[in-house]
Amino acid sequence: MTRTTEYKSPLGRMLLAVDEEGLTGAWFEGQKYLPEGVAPENEETALPPVLESACRWLDLYFSGQEPDFMPRLHLEGTAFRRAVWELLRKIPYGKTTTYGALAKQLEAETGRRVSAQAVGGAVGHNPVSILVSCHRVVGQQGSLTGYAGGLDKKLRLLILENPSAEPLYQKMYLADLH
Repeated sequence: MTRTTEYKSPLGRMLLAVDEEGLTGAWFEGQKYLPEGVAPENEETALPPVLESACRWLDLYFSGQEPDFMPRLHLEGTAFRRAVWELLRKIPYGKTTTYGALAKQLEAETGRRVSAQAVGGAVGHNPVSILVSCHRVVGQQGSLTGYAGGLDKKLRLLILENPSAEPLYQKMYLADLH
């Protein structure tokens, strides 16, 4: 059974979801790809430990700290998507990588050709925003490209993690708007 709670982030409300195995989702209000059957109607009054842990993680993150723990996750998707999401979890705090670099990394691990577009599709369907760091993936030329929660949120997340890079991220963001 899926349980949810609302988390009030500095970037807007988020819906967090868990099942018996772990955190299954963290979505910004209005985000693309919210799965069916996950809605605030299932909201818990007494939070299960995994939801409490996810809220603590987000509290630390939004205070500008890199959390030193990860709530138990239960990510459901194809084997390909799960492999991409696992790579996202390895991107260091405050750093970025490209869809192409992730594709090459996956190619090296599997021995199979992987396109940056396929990686982009998997990144876009990441069900656990922020904790699984899809916001740290940029386009080949440094463009911010898409983010299911919105480019404005992606920009603010990147600046939160690396304030010294704000001028670069602002330039990338403005270029993506045109």
